[in-house]
Amino acid sequence: MTILSGRKIRKVYGKKSTAQEVLKGIDMEVQEGEFVGIMGPSGSGKTTLLNVLASIDKATEGVIEISGHNLRTMKERELSNFRREQLGFIFQDYNLIDTLTVKENILLPLSISNISKKEAEARFKDLTKTLGIDDLANKYPNEISGGQKQRTSAARALISNPTVVFADEPTGALDSKAATALLSNLEKINLDKKVTIMMVTHDAVAASFCSRVLFLKDGQLYTELYKGEKDRMRFYQEIMSTQSVLSGDGYDA
Repeated sequence: MTILSGRKIRKVYGKKSTAQEVLKGIDMEVQEGEFVGIMGPSGSGKTTLLNVLASIDKATEGVIEISGHNLRTMKERELSNFRREQLGFIFQDYNLIDTLTVKENILLPLSISNISKKEAEARFKDLTKTLGIDDLANKYPNEISGGQKQRTSAARALISNPTVVFADEPTGALDSKAATALLSNLEKINLDKKVTIMMVTHDAVAASFCSRVLFLKDGQLYTELYKGEKDRMRFYQEIMSTQSVLSGDGYDA
């Protein structure tokens, strides 16, 4: 089932003589339960695409639908509610609140929901166990490592059972061990819980955890790779080969 679709997505910054067209009529679909990576040379529009799909930014033209809801026709309050209830976000810089504990940070999205305390507690225990941070509940962000912070951020994004989770360079600030741990956790959650994830990354290793990778070039969809039955190493090699084709355009590897 198609969970997210975009048709003729354009994004233009500036006006008239200073206008810069970053996205040039992108068409795409994401199926429920996919783990989709977005890659491309520096300036190709990958983060801009993620932002307009996630409603963080507004497309200049085009149609974006998530679960049949047209984001571009929603009023601001309606869009805000939809974003809170249906979407999850994982950012490179964690975006945790330093004065709240790990548990309080994770449960924050549920603070204005109608979910019972019992259900919230059950979700918290399940997610923190899966992500390997169940022993950190009472610690504060300044008392845990970068990898633990990002897994806390992932738990916060997932606690409301979102339709789609958007991740923008989630391993960008992590060392290789912490990055692999996070990606393995996200892959497991994607497979076990059928959570749909879209992730921008410049790292072929990170992208190899995805089930499909979209490559952008000059604001357009250049090509895409499907993992299928391939193991992660073979998929990684295919991703690297595609990167090498684009390397002459300043790939930000």
